[in-house]
Amino acid sequence: MRRVYLDHAATTPTDQRVKEAMNSFWTEEFGNAGGLYEEGRLAKNALVKSRETIARIIGARPEEIIFTSGGTESDNLAIFGVAFGAAPLSSKPGFESAKKPGFFPSGAIKPHIITTKFEHHAVLEPCQQLAKENFDVTFLDVGEDGIVKPENVKRSLRPETILVSIMYANNEIGTVQPIAEIGNIIREFRAQNKSAYPYFHTDACQAAGYLDLNVNPPAGGLGVDLMTVNGSKIYGPKGIGFLYRKMGVKIKPQIIGGGQEMRMRSGTEPVALIVGLAKALEIAQAERFAESARLTPLRDYFIAELQKRVPKVILNGHPTKRLPNNINVSILDIEGEALVLYLDAKGISFSTGSACTSESLEPSHVILALGKPYEFAHASMRFTMGRGTTKEEVDYVLSELPSAVEWLRKVSPLNLKLGAKSMSHPEAFAGENLKVKAKSQSYK
Repeated sequence: MRRVYLDHAATTPTDQRVKEAMNSFWTEEFGNAGGLYEEGRLAKNALVKSRETIARIIGARPEEIIFTSGGTESDNLAIFGVAFGAAPLSSKPGFESAKKPGFFPSGAIKPHIITTKFEHHAVLEPCQQLAKENFDVTFLDVGEDGIVKPENVKRSLRPETILVSIMYANNEIGTVQPIAEIGNIIREFRAQNKSAYPYFHTDACQAAGYLDLNVNPPAGGLGVDLMTVNGSKIYGPKGIGFLYRKMGVKIKPQIIGGGQEMRMRSGTEPVALIVGLAKALEIAQAERFAESARLTPLRDYFIAELQKRVPKVILNGHPTKRLPNNINVSILDIEGEALVLYLDAKGISFSTGSACTSESLEPSHVILALGKPYEFAHASMRFTMGRGTTKEEVDYVLSELPSAVEWLRKVSPLNLKLGAKSMSHPEAFAGENLKVKAKSQSYK
């Protein structure tokens, strides 16, 4: 059976050029980069070159690149690292009067963090945990179009704010955030307050294949202090990523015991994976303009034809300020999981919500953050195209979708209105172990 893979936001196949770059480091150049002998020196040389390649691509210094096991670890290191690196400063004697850059401004008591309600769980859950540990966390609303408003970030900044974390492109709906504009606001705030805080972190895992990753503001870059990138989203190997940490940004290591990665992340460096990550990023950034130009009209064609052929299909997120490979829709009156299984039998792979939560029955927190009702979130589907996606494949999906939706709607108890703002049939979701409230009544 033919297979049409449309879940590239979950993971991508490893590029053949990446595999070839990695090959010799599995069996021939296998040394520990910490060794002083020849095998170690060869591994160390590959590690240094990979770090230099990544730094050059994003406009950073090599020593500002920290290799990790992937996006989740990088996000955790950024958030917990900043939080636990900054928190002790607030209890230092005389702290209230300390105004040197790098210290909180006077009066700071409870460290404050700003993020949004539709971040990846690798950011949300650390922030939720910190909120239970004497940190004050602001979870910003996002617009109905899935775009964060920079003025809301500006209004939320306080003297005691230590970190702002906002993703570059959303992992479910693909909307691209005004990171450079928010970066400008944060730099102005720091200058006015004569403080090194707050630091600015962005999760760029989904953006790395399509958007500019230059972090250097004088060159038109993003102006972030910390940035997360994952290899498995850009046709690189799984199990590898990096955190960009601007020189001087204070973070506390979360994995200790060897001193690798400038003492920021201990553990023997996986040289083969690191070489693959550098090669994958090099290819992704070199080809991003051509790939974006190819995929954008295909994305728009997919959305237009889907809405033409299937009634009651809602596009989630801004129609144009989104990644060129992302189609996220709510197909009303059906459950996303049912459609995933139905079309899998036809050779089509896609997802509901994000890959990280696909085993959960909880509705997408991203769709709920857009202000849409529970049932819209429950009916959300994500199709993400990739380098191998063709119009023929998209047409095949479009030919199979209408009949599948029609059949599922026949057995569905739901009949939603397109403009619905609240749940119409909460009882339909009883038994999903969810806390559902509608019209002052609770359902389980």
